[in-house]
Amino acid sequence: MGGQKEPHNEKIQPSPHNPSQRHVLPTWMEDGRLVTKGVNPEGESGRSGFRPSHFFGVAWRNSNTLSRWVNILWPFVPAAIAVHFAIPERHGTIFAINYIAMIPCANMVGFAGQELARKLPRVYGILVETTLGSVVEIILFLVLATRAVHNEEYIQVLQAAILGSILTNLLLCLGFCFLVGGIKNKVEQKFHSVISETGSGILLVAGFGLLIPSAFFSALSGTATNVNPSTNTRRAEGGSEPLIAYTMEQLYHDTLGISHGTAIILMVAFIVYIFYSAFSTHSVFDEILAQDQQMDNDRHRDIAKKKFTLFECVLAIIISLACVSLVAVFLVEQIHHVVRERHVPEAFLGFILVPLVEKLAEHITAIDEAYDNQINFALYHCIGPSVQTALFNAPLAVIVGWGLGVEISLNFEIFMIVLLVLSILVVGNFLRDGSSNYLEGALLIVVYAIIALATWFYPTRLLGSTKGVQASS
Repeated sequence: MGGQKEPHNEKIQPSPHNPSQRHVLPTWMEDGRLVTKGVNPEGESGRSGFRPSHFFGVAWRNSNTLSRWVNILWPFVPAAIAVHFAIPERHGTIFAINYIAMIPCANMVGFAGQELARKLPRVYGILVETTLGSVVEIILFLVLATRAVHNEEYIQVLQAAILGSILTNLLLCLGFCFLVGGIKNKVEQKFHSVISETGSGILLVAGFGLLIPSAFFSALSGTATNVNPSTNTRRAEGGSEPLIAYTMEQLYHDTLGISHGTAIILMVAFIVYIFYSAFSTHSVFDEILAQDQQMDNDRHRDIAKKKFTLFECVLAIIISLACVSLVAVFLVEQIHHVVRERHVPEAFLGFILVPLVEKLAEHITAIDEAYDNQINFALYHCIGPSVQTALFNAPLAVIVGWGLGVEISLNFEIFMIVLLVLSILVVGNFLRDGSSNYLEGALLIVVYAIIALATWFYPTRLLGSTKGVQASS
């Protein structure tokens, strides 16, 4: 008995004195520690079920110091609900409080998604984390789409938010990752070409797809006529046969059809991208991210700190998504009044303000990873959400609008779509050499600041090409 050793990787049977009976997933003894197969050490909680003291303690500590400070804003969530019903005429106050309340809600979605992701294999986990991080954006897009049924002004805010969300990730978030990571680690951070080239290539294709409907509309808008369809004929030169003129109404109809088709194609491209990331290059991505994980400056703290159980992860996601949905509805309801009464430019509201609040949690996570010298993780968290916005979230809003009978198209203002394409080219150029430094980060932030300034002075008018306004002009 004394000479026999316990097997290295033997399944532990539940017993009153065995902690493994408290686990939902199978628990094994490995290197003297209780672990769950398939769960990273950073995701192992050592318990199961739900304990309120542990749940709120883990939720408060969050993933990093910056996220912990964000939790101080949680009192704004009940306050946002209260002011919506108590003082419905104070539109500016309601908008401001709900805007702040969105921050801790989105932060909790991101943290709970991160906790859940750490219980999964690395590539699958980061895909789940990126998807959950985009849920806040999807909710906002869908709320804007449903509101557009009664007010077409929300279409322009939705279109601006789509492009603004991509730009915020590519310029602001990636810029701060390069800046903070470069200053903290005092060296150029190297990232793998598989992640940078795959991400930048897909983004360029997505930008091309988003550009096509706008380019089509812009190319033909100068020659289209506003004549009545019943009298929409003219004589061909040198002949007697009538020649049908191309009207603005037909142009809007064709542009909308192109947008619907493009949305479907982009969603198919997103499915291919997910399949490629999860299966075709799974081992490559897994190896890259595993090396990045070993370079984490505070990995020992991540392993030692208390964590959510699987049940608590799901519970935190449900609670935070419910709060996000409620706050998003209250926030969107005030956009019309804020634009009209507070004179906030629609372009600035959709292009800058909305993406900032719904992407804050992802930005905090990515910046913290760059700070800890996990630049591949940070790059994945910047490029991944941008790809999902371009290939899935934006097309989803178009398809939902199609089903609701709302003419939500991918016909963006040329000024906005040009900014997007140029930004993708700038970021792709910075990623080309496989390294980053704080100078490149500062330059990306400068580009974003210039864009924000330009959108503030952009005229307050419909950014899209809805029929009612532009046809009359």
